[in-house]
Amino acid sequence: MSPVERSYLGVPINKPKVAFFEMSSCEGCQLQMLNNEASLLDFLSLVEVVNFREAMTEKGHDYQIAFVEGSITRSDEIDRLKKIRKQADTLVAIGSCACFGGVNQLKNRFELDWVKKEVYGDYPIDTRKVEPLSAHVTVDLEIYGCPIKKEEVERIVTNLVLGKSIEHPKYPICVECKENHNVCLYDLGEPCLGPVTRAGCDSWCPSNRLGCWGCRGPVDEANVTQLKEIMAQHNFTMEQMLDRMECFGGFSEYITEMKK
Repeated sequence: MSPVERSYLGVPINKPKVAFFEMSSCEGCQLQMLNNEASLLDFLSLVEVVNFREAMTEKGHDYQIAFVEGSITRSDEIDRLKKIRKQADTLVAIGSCACFGGVNQLKNRFELDWVKKEVYGDYPIDTRKVEPLSAHVTVDLEIYGCPIKKEEVERIVTNLVLGKSIEHPKYPICVECKENHNVCLYDLGEPCLGPVTRAGCDSWCPSNRLGCWGCRGPVDEANVTQLKEIMAQHNFTMEQMLDRMECFGGFSEYITEMKK
């Protein structure tokens, strides 16, 4: 099969070799890539997948783009990640765990030896403080969400292949809620981080009547002071909002400000 199969504005497009990897995670983001069969073939026509454990048995180690899911929770993962980074021209962190630490980073709120004892008892286990990929290697691009939204990934990968710029929305999820004609969940008695969370998911959770938990991290210059006022107006406690903001790790720099 020829490596050149498509063209853009008359210019031949070379299919980059890509690989998918996972660190500590549920692998739900990788599963998302396979869920939408309607567009899967079109997506695969843009790239040559050489390593994807959830989708193929073959394993290739010659790739230009590496998509890495999951957070770092063990020492051996650091070594593995650095090897992937050395091989890849472009390293993409996919999902909240890879970008922020994700749900896994909730472990960091407790003393590590206590966590090991409570979870594993006397069984010896190699575990450490949870960190995002960027704590150990240079990350060229982050794709947010828990899980990622496949349509967004397809758009981003298309731009990567075409050499086009990639920009994430600079507005909060509330904008997408308005575009989708959603009733504000605060008016329905549901707390929501939509006012301070980065858009791009097409208000996935609020459109299904579930308040945002901030899995995509904070919008640029998130106005947490305004969020506190909204909370107070709708009789939600500080504990309720902090519980959400601490869930995925993206709002860690704002937690102290929220507690003032």
